[in-house]
Amino acid sequence: MDIVIPLNISVTKTMLVEPAVTAKYIGSGDMEVLATPMMIALMEAASLDAVKSHLPDGWTTVGTKVEVDHIRATPEGDVVKAEAVLVKQEGRLCTFSVHAHDSKGAVGQGHHQRVIVDRKKFVQKLRQS
Repeated sequence: MDIVIPLNISVTKTMLVEPAVTAKYIGSGDMEVLATPMMIALMEAASLDAVKSHLPDGWTTVGTKVEVDHIRATPEGDVVKAEAVLVKQEGRLCTFSVHAHDSKGAVGQGHHQRVIVDRKKFVQKLRQS
């Protein structure tokens, strides 16, 4: 099945930096600042949401690659916004430019790739392994 998604579609997702998303809480560090894995998760969620309305029923995307720089810490109480923009599609492979910022400016940037998959086939392959 050929699925073509318009380039440059984008979505922005927002997250309040509360204790449950800090590096100290999730164990990726010992500071009460936004954890890098949580920033990346927000970027991935924005990427998923950017394309999901363009997929047929029963199809989704799964993340396959993340190349992100976390360039500045965000303290508890601040809000982070992550934007994903579809910049390239090659068959089922979608590449996104991702950026995150808080009230003081940029906190992260990079690229994320997702692959378009048929949910049923994907789950069947998992069960066969």
